[in-house]
Amino acid sequence: MKPAGQQAAGTPGPLGGRYHAWADFLERWSAGEPVDDTGLPALTPTDFPEDTWQRLGARITEALQQRLQAWADALVAAVNAADDEFAVGRALAQARTGLHRIRSLAGHPQLPADLREKLTAIIDGQTRRAQEDLERELERRASYEHDQQAVDARRRTLRDNPLTAVITATPPADPGGWSYDPADGPRRRIVPG
Repeated sequence: MKPAGQQAAGTPGPLGGRYHAWADFLERWSAGEPVDDTGLPALTPTDFPEDTWQRLGARITEALQQRLQAWADALVAAVNAADDEFAVGRALAQARTGLHRIRSLAGHPQLPADLREKLTAIIDGQTRRAQEDLERELERRASYEHDQQAVDARRRTLRDNPLTAVITATPPADPGGWSYDPADGPRRRIVPG
């Protein structure tokens, strides 16, 4: 017999509903679809059979990794396509918006505190590595670049717009309409005729 609050895997009911609510959300969120996380139910490990809880934890981790990879790919593409340092700075600022969204899921209040801490530490570690990769690439570029003013300008851009600022910053309540998450996919652009 299961302890109170637990049910067999696959049994319909409130626990299956919580699992499926999160599974559906994670699938759509990791694909970059606009989804609302405010109605997600609270998750407690003791409410699920151990194998079900492990599966759900793996799904959450995979969704975060998928979204983080899309974010990193979009950041690299945006930085490589930038024509000047202003565009690089804008790409870094927009990338921080995407990181805030990823960290927001990692620290979602409906997740248990220990899982939130673990997931947030993973995202923060990846964020630090992304910043270090940008800085390493700049140092590699500095070793062969003839235009040291361009290297110095990029160094200032990276220093003034660090990705790691999301680790200590409070997420913006509203990005103001101009900012977007590059991993969300292309946006429609209206050009007046």
